[in-house]
Amino acid sequence: MLLKQAKSLLCFFFAIFSFTANAITVKDAQGEFTINYQPKRIVALEYSFVDALANVGVSPIGVADDKDKTRILQSVRDKINDWQSVGTRSQPSLEAIAELKPDLIIADQNRHSAVYNELKKIAPTLLLKSRQETYQENLVSAQTIADVVGKSEQMRQRIKAHNEKIAAISKTLPKVHAMIGISRENQFLITTNESYTGSLLEALGFIVDKPLNSKNKANNPAGLEQLAASNPAWLVIVHYRDESITKKWADEPLWQALTAVQKHQLINTNDSALWTRSRGLDAAEQIAQILQTAILKE
Repeated sequence: MLLKQAKSLLCFFFAIFSFTANAITVKDAQGEFTINYQPKRIVALEYSFVDALANVGVSPIGVADDKDKTRILQSVRDKINDWQSVGTRSQPSLEAIAELKPDLIIADQNRHSAVYNELKKIAPTLLLKSRQETYQENLVSAQTIADVVGKSEQMRQRIKAHNEKIAAISKTLPKVHAMIGISRENQFLITTNESYTGSLLEALGFIVDKPLNSKNKANNPAGLEQLAASNPAWLVIVHYRDESITKKWADEPLWQALTAVQKHQLINTNDSALWTRSRGLDAAEQIAQILQTAILKE
């Protein structure tokens, strides 16, 4: 009888130890996040979170995909199963999230802090930067997500391979001034090294100047005069719409005087999903390869 009790007690303590040992604690925007099981039903409320999950072979059951699944990069979609849309990133549907019965929600500090408490009532919620994160911060967030879903080593290996790829591409690129501008109908934004793409350019070895009168924000509104004052050697223009303000500038003398225009070192793209929304390992590698191809063919 005593032997049976001892065995039962031993099993009890072993169960407690296993439960504690399996708990994962990571840092997030709220301070610390702890989970004591490996989540299987995950809802991701930003594209970069989907990228991180996909790169360790985890498929979210729900995604805030802005009701357009093609906004998720094809390379990311190829790695995961189909998902249920839970609305837009700016205003995901709490009802749609709850219906999926998730055991983990990954939310953005910038977009979702106001509904954080509501999300926590549905499932444990990991709050991380995405919308306003830098390239380096994105790598940290990717590892944090992998830690929480039980894929720490897989992500360490993936990030190692990623860093090697970025370093290899960087060695082939010139160390010159470069800039990414976002061109809307009536507004032009210059990205700084505090933005995802701006800090990625720095990681690739480019010099990223802040525009004159910069308020140290990731994206600074600028006119043609400010762009001309910065005058980068290479300029990427991301057109959000066909009616893009830089197309109206094309005949202006200041535009024609830009180094990037004169030396044909101007890259125009309509792929705003890749260049400004996606963020993540896949996005960074694709952007780096596009830059490498464009620059080396000159």
